[in-house]
Amino acid sequence: MVDYEVTETLDVKGQNCPMPVVKTKQATDNLDEGDILEVLATDPGSMSDLGGWAETTDGVELLDQTDGEDVYTHYVRKTE
Repeated sequence: MVDYEVTETLDVKGQNCPMPVVKTKQATDNLDEGDILEVLATDPGSMSDLGGWAETTDGVELLDQTDGEDVYTHYVRKTE
């Protein structure tokens, strides 16, 4: 696992689709270019949902996703 210089952490544990994506979008809107958002989710669907969102959204890059025992961690960088 890579250690990222996380700018902000977003806790969406206990929230199901589409809220992890909605909240991630809102959080990245408030970041500066190059900032990294760490997203903590318990919804297994967040792995594909956030991946798909990042692929189709300009200005963000999904750096990594990890599948923990109970928590899925996503790292999103604002690119513009």
